[in-house]
Amino acid sequence: MSTTVETASAAARTAPAAVIVAIDGPSGTGKSSTSKAVAAELGLSYLDTGAQYRAITWWMLNNGIDVQDAMEVATAAAKPVIVSGTDPAAPTITVDGEDASGPIRTQEVTSKVSAVSAVPEVRARITELQRTIAASAEGGIVVEGRDIGTTVLPDADLKIFLTASPEARAARRSSEVKGSDLAATKKALIKRDAADSGRKTSPLAKADDAVEVDTTELTLQQVIECVVTLVEEKRAVK
Repeated sequence: MSTTVETASAAARTAPAAVIVAIDGPSGTGKSSTSKAVAAELGLSYLDTGAQYRAITWWMLNNGIDVQDAMEVATAAAKPVIVSGTDPAAPTITVDGEDASGPIRTQEVTSKVSAVSAVPEVRARITELQRTIAASAEGGIVVEGRDIGTTVLPDADLKIFLTASPEARAARRSSEVKGSDLAATKKALIKRDAADSGRKTSPLAKADDAVEVDTTELTLQQVIECVVTLVEEKRAVK
């Protein structure tokens, strides 16, 4: 009996500390790729909060909601059932039981998500969902988005803010979409930045205690290694 207790005690001492990591930043800075890779390497759960806002936007469009009418969006915000899988190797998202991982990435959703995300009732609904998921991740979690360190999880163990020049971000986004126009992509990114940073409710912003990482001149692997190091350092002192 004592051997079993001692073994369990030893395992508890050697197990990495559970950490909640908030990674924020504008589009095209490498948030998703970095967050998934870091979570997978360190055995943490992973949550793409942007996918949740895309999911509710997709639902609104599919159900005839005028996404330019904030009152109509607010009234419908509580209706869809959104479920996010947190396995970094295969993150999933369903809306009312339907796989939405593909449909939420369409250009139509991309062009409308900022308007839907700006509605306070939408943000309140999704923020509550995000906090519940983070709280239930026993081994720790990497949560990526735009207001995680400032609003959703202000007490996160580690906050990271990824940045990059508009040119670098546009080049990355254009490479992801075959045949896309670089200038148009850059213009769309700057417009999205203005919408996300200028909204009244939970704007895109760097938390005062966040570590800023400029990814402009870094490869994805270098960014991943940098963040992994930051998380490991935080684990070591927790």
